[in-house]
Amino acid sequence: MKAAIIKNLHEPLVIEDVEKPQAGAGEVIVQLKAASLNHRDVWIQKGLYPKITTPIIPGSDGAGIVSEIGEGVDSAWLGKEVIINPSQNWGENPDFYGDEHKILGLPDNGTFAEYVKVEAPYLVQKPAYLSFEQAATLPLGALTAWRSLHTRAKWQPGDKVLVTGAGGGVALFVIQFAIAAGAEVWVTSGSDQKIQKAIEMGAKGGVNYKNPTWFRDLLVKARGPKLGYFNVIIDSAGGPGFAKLTDIAAPGARICFYGGGTGNITDIVPAKVFFKQLNILGTTMGTESEFQEMIKFVEEKEIIPIIDTVFRLDDAEKALRLMDSGQQFGKIVLKI
Repeated sequence: MKAAIIKNLHEPLVIEDVEKPQAGAGEVIVQLKAASLNHRDVWIQKGLYPKITTPIIPGSDGAGIVSEIGEGVDSAWLGKEVIINPSQNWGENPDFYGDEHKILGLPDNGTFAEYVKVEAPYLVQKPAYLSFEQAATLPLGALTAWRSLHTRAKWQPGDKVLVTGAGGGVALFVIQFAIAAGAEVWVTSGSDQKIQKAIEMGAKGGVNYKNPTWFRDLLVKARGPKLGYFNVIIDSAGGPGFAKLTDIAAPGARICFYGGGTGNITDIVPAKVFFKQLNILGTTMGTESEFQEMIKFVEEKEIIPIIDTVFRLDDAEKALRLMDSGQQFGKIVLKI
C-alpha cells in the first residue's frame, strides 16, 4: 500500500509503498478514503511529542470502508462505511485516561495511508449524509471539542459561550456544537476574516485578540456586566492572554483549555479566580462513550464539518506545512 511516512524527525514526509497490515483477532482493516490533519501530526514531525519512534505513519483521523475482519469480529462490519475513534484504551476512570491510553498515529501506524489496522470497538458507522472527506475531519478534533464543552465545562442551556482562536479545527467544532445546542456564542481570532466567517456560521460576534484591549472590547460588544459575561470559555492557546479570560468570565464560570500554543499561562490574579468562584479545567481527547455521543449529536443535528483544503495523499507534506502555518479556517484533509 501507499503511505506517507515520517522516516526521521525534522524531515519532510516520504511517500512509499509499504506492506499492507493484516487483521489479527478482534481487529479490522479499513480501506481509507480520507484522512484529516491535526497539529499533533506536525508536533510529531518536529519531535515535540513524547515517546516518538520512527519510522511512523502519522494520522489520527480517518474514514473509509471495512475491507477485512479478523477472528471474533462481527461479520456485519465487512463493507461498512466507518469512522475510526483514535482515542483508544481510555481505561475505567471516565475522569482521566489510564496508563494504556494511546492515540492512533503514534505509537501505532495511522491514517496517512491506503489502509489502517484498528481494533473493532473503535469503529462507528459513518453518518450517511457525510462524505468521506467530511467524516474524516471528526475524530480527534470533534471528540476534544465535545468533551471540552459538555463533560468538562458542563454547558447548560442559558450559558453564554466564548471560543478563542476561531479557525482551528477543535475551536470550530466547539462553535458548531454550541450553536447547534442553542447557545449564544462569541469568538476571538487574530483574523477579522475568520471572525466574520464564524459570525456567518451563527456566532453572535467576536473581537480580534491582536488588539491590546480585546477583552474590554468584547465585554462592550456583548454588553456584559462589570463582573464578566461568559459562563463557558473554551481556549486553545494558554499563554499570557489566558489571564484576561478571568476578567470576562461570569461568576461561577468554567474555563476549559485543551492547548497551549502561545506558551505557559502567566499572571493570573488569584483573587479574581476565588472571589468569582471560577473553575479552570484542562482536557484532551475523550472516552469511547463520549465519541459515540458526539457522533450521535453530529448525525441528529446534521452538522457539516468545515473543510479548508483537500490534498491528495501524495501531497501530505504540503498539507502539513499548511497546518503548520495556521492560516487555515477549518480542517485540512487528505483524499486517499
